[in-house]
Amino acid sequence: MALKQPASRTGSSDALLPAGSPGNVIAPPPASRKDAGTSPVPDVLRKVVLAAFLLYCVLPAAWIIAAMTKDNGQIFSTFGLWFASPPHLFENLASLFTYQSGIFQRWFANSLLYAASITLGSTLICAMGGYAFSKYDFPAKQFLFNFILGTIMVPSTALVLPLFLLLNKVGLVNSMWGVILPSLVNPFGLYLMKVFWDSSLPNELIEASRLEGANEWQIFWRIGMPLMQTGLVTVALLCFVGAWNNFFLPLIVLSEESLYPLTLGLNVWNSVSSAAGGKPVFNLIALGSLISVLPLLIAFVVLGKYWRGGLTAGATKG
Repeated sequence: MALKQPASRTGSSDALLPAGSPGNVIAPPPASRKDAGTSPVPDVLRKVVLAAFLLYCVLPAAWIIAAMTKDNGQIFSTFGLWFASPPHLFENLASLFTYQSGIFQRWFANSLLYAASITLGSTLICAMGGYAFSKYDFPAKQFLFNFILGTIMVPSTALVLPLFLLLNKVGLVNSMWGVILPSLVNPFGLYLMKVFWDSSLPNELIEASRLEGANEWQIFWRIGMPLMQTGLVTVALLCFVGAWNNFFLPLIVLSEESLYPLTLGLNVWNSVSSAAGGKPVFNLIALGSLISVLPLLIAFVVLGKYWRGGLTAGATKG
């Protein structure tokens, strides 16, 4: 006896036949792209474009790695993507750390000082500002927040002249503070911290802490900050990368070579090497450029898991 299938939404009542019976029709699996006759040209083009971008990113790094094993003459007389034979790596290392009385080490230390101080200060300011915009109500709150976000769209070149005049007026030109203080302002970091505060610290927890007698500083430092580990690391990593690669601000503020960061110092060497009559040190520039990338690589390897998780925090918040 055949079993009846319940009526469908359309009102039809087809018989439910046992498996293997002549009337039992099994729907075929969905046709794949190949079965549907889709042309493989888009896949080939996609792979070609990805391969082109890969070469665009890898070739400069490969050239620098090969150039650091050569002397100045070999950089221009040999194939750029292969090592020198015999390699001059150790000679270049010795020359790099002794050239101009070892000023490269001073530049490296300056970059560490700039990046560390800017990262700590900017992250703390962004955390406090984001907490205020997230958890407090005050007059013109939305206007101020939108105004701060609007400053992201202002190009840095438009601020060169007023920033230089302001720093000159307060006596901070050609000083480390002239590089550090303007770099503490980070509108995008403040926006990120507001998103993290919105998603990581419930208002109910703040109210409960107040009922327990905690003041605002205790709530911020002892309750909020431990919950913000992911957000703090994410913003700190972005601040560190920006401060380490900072070039334009030191260029307009600093004139004394002993205060230069690595980015500006290596550019000075490149300018001297390219100038007529200047001593070429392209091998030292290549080796110094590679060394200057190492702190960024270490930071991404150590803090990368927090950074990846932090960028998606709050993405599903309504």
